[in-house]
This record gives sequence, structure tokens and C-alpha cells, in this order.
Amino acid sequence: MNVRTALFTIGYEGRALDELLGILAANKIDRLIDVRDLPLSRRRGFSKTPLGNAARAAGIEYLHLREAGNPFRKIRHDLKLDDLLGRYRDHLDGAAQAVANVADAVRGHRVALLCYEADSSHCHRGILAPRVAQQLGVRVKDL
Repeated sequence: MNVRTALFTIGYEGRALDELLGILAANKIDRLIDVRDLPLSRRRGFSKTPLGNAARAAGIEYLHLREAGNPFRKIRHDLKLDDLLGRYRDHLDGAAQAVANVADAVRGHRVALLCYEADSSHCHRGILAPRVAQQLGVRVKDL
């Protein structure tokens, strides 16, 4: 699989930092794009600065694109998953530039979009990634 055939996604839920970096390296990811609205985590190593530092130490460029994040994360516990993801889908319908910005950041790189949830069907990246992939003419592969 070359850089032009796939856009990867990965969640760090249930993973150690070394495991995540190993998966990225095994898949020859050269740029990790963090698509969390706020790149903070209670899990050691997964907040923006330590994650970026660890990725760079592993030879992977780290980029945070806040505009691609889910602005409804604050109310996620008050909504059913389908409602939350529906709100994000509607949000992206009016945020074409955010999708374009992610697509621009993907071009010329082997990229994984990162956020928390292990299963992308339970996550906003499962909505974002196909839109970006469509713009680029590639397919999505979850890691």
C-alpha cells in the first residue's frame, strides 16, 4: 500500500503509547494528525505535548488540527452516540474548509488520523475520514 491508496485512522483507547507508536511504525505512518478538539488526556502520554514529542522521537511528524475535532464533546455524556455523531455530521456539512484542511495535511504523506475511541464507528473520525478520503481519492483503513 503506498501513500496514495489509503488514509489510516487510529484510536488510543486501551492502548499504551509504545503500542500505538509501534502500530504507526509498522504501517509506515510518517504523519500523525490529531483530530481531537482538545488534545488532552487523562492517560499518560496522550496529551498534545507528550504525544507530539513521543511521535517525533519515533520519526513521525505530529500535527494537531483542532478544526477537525468534535465541538460537541462537552455534551457527549448527555446524548446518545447516534445523536452526537449526527451533530458532528451536520457540523461538517457546514465546515467544508475543515475537511479541506485535513485533506491538505494528508497530501504527500502516509497519515493516520488519531483520537480516543478504539472503534471508529463510535467516533467522529469515522465520519471525517471518509470525507477526506473522498477528496483525495483513497480508501480508509482503521488500525
